[in-house]
Amino acid sequence: MIATLSVTSEHAFVRAAEGGVNLDFDATMLVQVGFIIVLWLVLKPVLFDPMIKLFSEREERIEGAIKRARKIDEKSAAKKGEYDSLMAKARAEGNAERDRLRALALKRESDLLAQVRGETQERVDAARAETDAELAAARAALQPTTRDLARQVAARVLGREVSG
Repeated sequence: MIATLSVTSEHAFVRAAEGGVNLDFDATMLVQVGFIIVLWLVLKPVLFDPMIKLFSEREERIEGAIKRARKIDEKSAAKKGEYDSLMAKARAEGNAERDRLRALALKRESDLLAQVRGETQERVDAARAETDAELAAARAALQPTTRDLARQVAARVLGREVSG
């Protein structure tokens, strides 16, 4: 038997060197396949099924979180759009109110300026009239003494008595 093994092993070595593989199907292989099947039957409900269930639950939770995040994102986008439209409306109302108040202030300013100009013009006209009246009164008062004053001025300028 030893001779058979050595010949077989030499033959196997030669075949392995040539690139071929020598497989012997015997009872140990059937035992190993049986162990694998028993191990699979035992581990499937104990290990594999719970892990698959755990992975699928985790995947569902992740997908659920993604869906919730998308819904929240959509709601926030809708709220932002609503906020933007309300802000635009408020800005438009504010601008309209500002323009209305500005126009009202400009009209009031114009009215006040016209009133002040009118009052000022009245005062200037009254002052002119008063000045003209005083000037006329002063001329009337000085008219009789004009000749005497002219003589006195001429006498002082010339340094001698002027007749006339």
